[in-house]
Amino acid sequence: MVFSKRKGYVVERKIRKIFEDKGWRVVRAGGSLGEADLVCLRKGRCILLQVKSSRDKIFYYYGYMKKKLEGFPFYLVVDFGYNKIRILSPKKKISKEDGIDLKTFLTNEN
Repeated sequence: MVFSKRKGYVVERKIRKIFEDKGWRVVRAGGSLGEADLVCLRKGRCILLQVKSSRDKIFYYYGYMKKKLEGFPFYLVVDFGYNKIRILSPKKKISKEDGIDLKTFLTNEN
């Protein structure tokens, strides 16, 4: 497996575990060939996630840019490392301070 794909898979598993620990059912979109990497379900809700990682202070995103996909909320999750995981609506330029902390987001979703 190519290093970048393996790294992406490891980060997806990490995000999946965080969601599952908060009571979400998570399905990985096989091969990540579409817009969403993870489909998260809980209490009649569905949210779609595109998962990325970066060690840089700024991450540039060139993927799907709308807040909804087929009517479901679509979020970008960026793992900057060192427990700095941010979730936000997609945009092109993301810093470590954009969006909100993933654990805070999940606490507010209860």
